[in-house]
Amino acid sequence: MLSISPSDPTRLSLVGQPVAVPGEFPNTVAASLENGLACVGTSGARAGIACSSFSAARGLSPMDALRPFDLGQTTPPVGPTNTVSQTFFSADGALLFATVKGDPPTNKTGFLSAFPVQRPSNRAGAVSVSSTEQRSIPSGTAVLFGSQAIPAKSAVFATDASFGAAILSVDAATGKATTIAKGAVDGQVATCWVTISAATGTAFVTDVAKNRVVEMSLEDASVLGVLDLSVGAAATGDPGLIDLRAAGNYIYALSPGNGTAPGGIAVVEVSRGSGRGSTTALRQRFGLDGMAGRNSMGMVVLE
Repeated sequence: MLSISPSDPTRLSLVGQPVAVPGEFPNTVAASLENGLACVGTSGARAGIACSSFSAARGLSPMDALRPFDLGQTTPPVGPTNTVSQTFFSADGALLFATVKGDPPTNKTGFLSAFPVQRPSNRAGAVSVSSTEQRSIPSGTAVLFGSQAIPAKSAVFATDASFGAAILSVDAATGKATTIAKGAVDGQVATCWVTISAATGTAFVTDVAKNRVVEMSLEDASVLGVLDLSVGAAATGDPGLIDLRAAGNYIYALSPGNGTAPGGIAVVEVSRGSGRGSTTALRQRFGLDGMAGRNSMGMVVLE
């Protein structure tokens, strides 16, 4: 666990001590300030989810036992299919989710797992994540990837690299997920990452092989608009975009670099449109050359 300097966000300080993760090849983490929990997903030969409590004073406590996923993987894993995609908490913090990518050519089925968060009846007890798993295979999905809980709803907006994105309704009592809408993204190669903008009330997705930002509906997963960053005045020269975040009236989308072209961040301004979609425009392309190297991944916004 690291603390971030309020005056210099590039200055990080260790809080407490690092803790060992019981799985192999960690590749996703979820933290809940409300629950005081941090959970890590692993995708190697020992795949699954493990969790730790944390506090600002002591940092992380030891990780609990692995909630295993039998993926039949190696360490490092052979991917990107048949790996854990993302772990994240529900909007109300009552469930921990994990999306796992299937591998259609080998008949491996992807799934969404849900684990209840256990809150003690008295305030003296510790909050924890149950080891009881509710596993769902939402119809029509195959390669579930990036996901985000939809605010004020018991639902998840999940990308699927095989076609676009889906909206999954989650039973709050059982954690079981069902597909209520699917949206295909024309010309997609691998729609993998998503962020939800409070300013527009819509989702924005990216594709590692397409230099564009696609806006989608939180009601039916339909495509509302496309900002093509490969042509015209908005061209950034990036091969594609991965992780992205929404903050205020902006979307920040990361191009990871490909070993030749340096990474960069596309800063896109958004505003609620008069029609179904939003008004979007590129405002800046912030280069990461000399700062984060030519192979960047993962991004957060400090507000």
